[in-house]
Amino acid sequence: MNGRAPTPIKTPYEIDIMRRNGRLLATVFTMLDTWITPGVSTLWLNQQVDEYIRDTLQAIPASLGAYGYPFSINVSPNHVACHGMPCEHTHITDTDIVNIDITLKKDDFIVDSSKMYVMPQAPRSSQTLVDTAYHAMWQGIQQIAPGAHSGDLGYAIHQYAMQQGCSVVREFCGHGVGKQLHEPPQILSVGLPKHGVVLQEGMVFTVEPIINQGNAQVRTLEDGWTVVTQDHQLSAQFEHTVLVTDTGFEVLTLRDNETVPTFVS
Repeated sequence: MNGRAPTPIKTPYEIDIMRRNGRLLATVFTMLDTWITPGVSTLWLNQQVDEYIRDTLQAIPASLGAYGYPFSINVSPNHVACHGMPCEHTHITDTDIVNIDITLKKDDFIVDSSKMYVMPQAPRSSQTLVDTAYHAMWQGIQQIAPGAHSGDLGYAIHQYAMQQGCSVVREFCGHGVGKQLHEPPQILSVGLPKHGVVLQEGMVFTVEPIINQGNAQVRTLEDGWTVVTQDHQLSAQFEHTVLVTDTGFEVLTLRDNETVPTFVS
C-alpha cells in the first residue's frame, strides 16, 4: 500500500449530472462575456456571478466557503497567477488581461473552469501569452484517453510552453473533481511520458496550466490566497473539467463559442 487515495470513477448517472452542470457553468461564462469590461470592479463581477448562479441556475457557487475562501470567484489580473480575490477598489483597466475562475455545484456535484479575458488596449505580447496558455491547456487535454498517464499531459503542456518561450508554474495543478472540489488525481502541468496516474474511463478532472511570461517562480501574498509572479511579469491560465471516455475525452465545461481542436500548431 502506498497510501495514495483512489481516484473516484464516476457512474453514468453521476456523469450525466456533471455534464449538465458543465453546460450550466458554460452559460455563466457567456454572461460574464457581457459583464467584464474596463471600469467594472472585480467585486461587482463576483456579485453578478454569484447572483446568476444562485437565482437563474438554482445552483451553488462552490468556491464560496471552500477552505475558508470568502468569495464566489477568483479574479486574477496581469501578474496574478491564480486565486486573486475580488475587491471593490480594484477595477478592470483597458490594458488588463484577467483570469476568472468559477466553480458550480448542483445536485451534489461540482464542475470547475476558468477563462482569460483580454481588454481592448492590452499589448500584443499579452494576447500572445493568453493564446499560449489556451493552446497549452489543449495540448494537455488532447493526451487524455484510457491507458494514458497523467505525466503525458504535463509533458505536452510543458513542452509546448517552452517552445513558445514561456514557463509553467509547478506549485499548482489540475485535480479530480466531483462531490468534492479537489479529489484525486493531481494533474500536473509538467511531467514525463508514461509516468504518473494511469487514466481510466469515468475519471473526471481539471486541466489548468498556469503559464508565465517570465520565469516560473510565484509567491503567495499576505492575504493567504493571492498568488503572484516573483518577477512581476504576466501570467495566464485556462481551465476545463474533462471526462475520460472509452475512446478519449469529453470536455464537460466546453463553452458555446469553443470547439475542440483537432490539432494545435
